[in-house]
Amino acid sequence: MKELPPLQIGTVKIDFPIMLAPMAGYTDSAFRCVCRRYGAGAVYTEVANAVGMRMGSMPTLDLLETAPEERPAAAHIYGSDADAIADAARIAEDMGKFDYIDINCGCPVRKIVRKGSGAALMKTPAKIGEIVTAVRKAVSIPVTVKTRIGMTAETINIDEIARVVEDAGASALTIHARPAEQGHTGDVQWDQILRIKEMLSIPVIGNGGIYTPEAALEAMDTGVDGIMIAKGAVGKPWIFRQIHELLEGKEVTTPTLPEKKALILSQLDHLIELKVMEAKHRRRKVTPEQSGVLHFRAQLHRYLKGSPRFNEVKVKLQFLMSRDE
Repeated sequence: MKELPPLQIGTVKIDFPIMLAPMAGYTDSAFRCVCRRYGAGAVYTEVANAVGMRMGSMPTLDLLETAPEERPAAAHIYGSDADAIADAARIAEDMGKFDYIDINCGCPVRKIVRKGSGAALMKTPAKIGEIVTAVRKAVSIPVTVKTRIGMTAETINIDEIARVVEDAGASALTIHARPAEQGHTGDVQWDQILRIKEMLSIPVIGNGGIYTPEAALEAMDTGVDGIMIAKGAVGKPWIFRQIHELLEGKEVTTPTLPEKKALILSQLDHLIELKVMEAKHRRRKVTPEQSGVLHFRAQLHRYLKGSPRFNEVKVKLQFLMSRDE
């Protein structure tokens, strides 16, 4: 039996250092709860707009709806203005639902980058330092940063960013080992993460290209303090349980079809409950049930991919509008 050392992020101890990464459109509370039940060490919210949080935007605040069983959990926030992000971090802390604040400095989505947020912040490392400093002053819980190794393969500047993040007082740094221009495809430059690990005294968490339990443990064996799993958990959140099984020397198991069905319905029902809560302050053209189903379709596609007769039903998934369907 092999044990992984816990991950210490400031005052927060994460017993199992393999976590669910933040993903827009996927890591809602329903999915985060599922991943925690399967053994994820910690979870992160979807990316929340700092300005929206400061303005009290309900669609933004709904992203931060969090259940007690999710913890330890981090509020994952993006923006370009240090004061706005600091205010948003203070709002998240006041909710009493989060153990630390994670600042997004690596999202490659164009509409976010065009506003100077996400990966665009890598162009000005000093600004990242200003943001971390402002957030540290605004909250009492730990502050972490998630970034990439650079904007492009020709402009890798993770060394400078890492030093700035640590000097500004961040409690940990997560690095997705691809340039932002690559998105989620192409080679993962894990050597870049290991080089930064040797430079810093704060924990370094690796991210990118982990789709199997074996790959997760290989990544941990490189010497990083922890890892995040993103798309590798979508459609198979039991990857966290499989990692535990490998560590315990057990046979790696996959849920049976009845177990998968129960899991799918449980997650969908939780998601519909969230949409019912949202409906109390948001007007939609569809019912909460329809909203939950629409939101869940992408996850359902991933759950069923590879199953018998998947090719026959995948087109139908685009038209589902009710729980019964």
